[in-house]
Amino acid sequence: MTGHEELGRAADVMRRVHDTCVWSRAMTHEALVPYLVEESAEVVDAVEQSDRAGLREELGDLLWQVLFHAEIAASDPEDPFTLEDVAHDLAEKMTRRHPHVFAGETAETPERVLELWNAAKAEEKRERTSVLDGIAGSMASLALAQKMLGKGEAVGAGEDVAVAAHDAALVGAAPESEEELGDLLLTLVASARQNGWDAERALRGRLRGLAGEIRASEQR
Repeated sequence: MTGHEELGRAADVMRRVHDTCVWSRAMTHEALVPYLVEESAEVVDAVEQSDRAGLREELGDLLWQVLFHAEIAASDPEDPFTLEDVAHDLAEKMTRRHPHVFAGETAETPERVLELWNAAKAEEKRERTSVLDGIAGSMASLALAQKMLGKGEAVGAGEDVAVAAHDAALVGAAPESEEELGDLLLTLVASARQNGWDAERALRGRLRGLAGEIRASEQR
C-alpha cells in the first residue's frame, strides 16, 4: 500500500472502532486528554532514548489520538468537522507559513525562515493583543517559563530575571552546561520537598507574576 492508502486504512480502522466499541463511543475530547498527554510524553521518551523502533510505535499511538479526536469531532451535532477538514486546514496554514517554498520569497538562513513564519502568523492572528495570546497554559511549567521569558524579552519585560541570571553567571553560581542545570534544578526541587513546598506551584505562581509584568510592558 502507498502512504496515503495506509493513512486511509488507519482512519477506517478508527471509524469502525468508534462506531462499534462501547468504550470508544463513550469517549469525549476531555476524557481523551490524559491519553494524549501520555502518548506525547512517550514520543519524547523514545526520541531522547534514540529508540527507533519505539519512536515508530509511539508516533503511531500519537496518530491514533489525532484520529480519535477527529472522529469524535465528526459526530458533534452542533459544530462537526472531519479528519479531512483538519488535514485541509493544516495544509493551507503550512503553505502560508512557508512563503519561501510556495510563494516566491527567499530564505537562505533559518533566522529568515522564522521571520517569514512569524510574519505570516502575525497576519493570521491579528486579533491577538498580547505576545502571551496563544501560549498554552497547560504546558509543563519549565517549558512554559522558557516560552514566557522569550516573549517577555521581546517587549522588555522580565528584566529582573535576566539580570539575576547574568549576575549569577558573573560570580560562578550559574550552571555551565545542561547537565549542571539538571543537577541544579533537581537540587531546587529537593529543597522544596524538604521545606514542604510545591515546586510546580511555586514556579507557576511566579509565572503569573511574569505574565502581569509582560502585559504591563505592552501597555506602556
